[in-house]
Amino acid sequence: MFLTTDNKIKWNWMAWGTAITSVLVLMGIAWFDKPIYLFLRNFDCMLFRLFDRLFDAKMWIVVSAVVLLVFYLRKAWQVGVRYRNSQNKPCFNTFCRDFYSKVHNSYAFFVLCSVLAASVVGKALKILIGRMRPVFFEALDKTGFVPFSTDWAFNSMPSGHSFASFAGLVMLGLLAPKIKWATWSLAILIGFSRVCVGAHWPSDVIFGAFIGMVAADLVKAWLKRYGAEIAR
Repeated sequence: MFLTTDNKIKWNWMAWGTAITSVLVLMGIAWFDKPIYLFLRNFDCMLFRLFDRLFDAKMWIVVSAVVLLVFYLRKAWQVGVRYRNSQNKPCFNTFCRDFYSKVHNSYAFFVLCSVLAASVVGKALKILIGRMRPVFFEALDKTGFVPFSTDWAFNSMPSGHSFASFAGLVMLGLLAPKIKWATWSLAILIGFSRVCVGAHWPSDVIFGAFIGMVAADLVKAWLKRYGAEIAR
């Protein structure tokens, strides 16, 4: 979204995106979160409950890490493993460089880095913001913020499923433009589902989606620019 075809960040677009997202999030908190939330709760279904289990940040990290390991093992089987340094002694640093040189161009590596970056930022913001989840609204008609809380109940903003899924799926769309329509559609549906199942407010999803998109763009730009150099 904020990346050119030659992997350069469109910083002016990103600035506008940040401003628009900020306005939407503030409008959501002040105005449209409650009515949209109450409307979308009518669309809760088993599919969206399944999304709850399949597309959280931990699942994205575990699955992409497993795929990356399989990719590395396949490469290692074909060309062998380098783990000895110039003195012909076992060296962990040499092994790490060998691992990176074999996987740095794989889709799994890009997705894993994107999801990790989004997750670090998103988790920190969850704790810093401390927004009450909609369960308080449904049960007690209560909303608000409890900053610096690590409790799940006060970690609503941004949506973890949204920032992880947008980070992973937008990255896949960047790497394989022919399926971009499918990856974006699935990411939007996942974000939509988080409100339907009662886990997040609409503005939580908007904020999480933006974090995921930015993470995907920045990670791809950085890896394409410096990844090959590091692999040498």
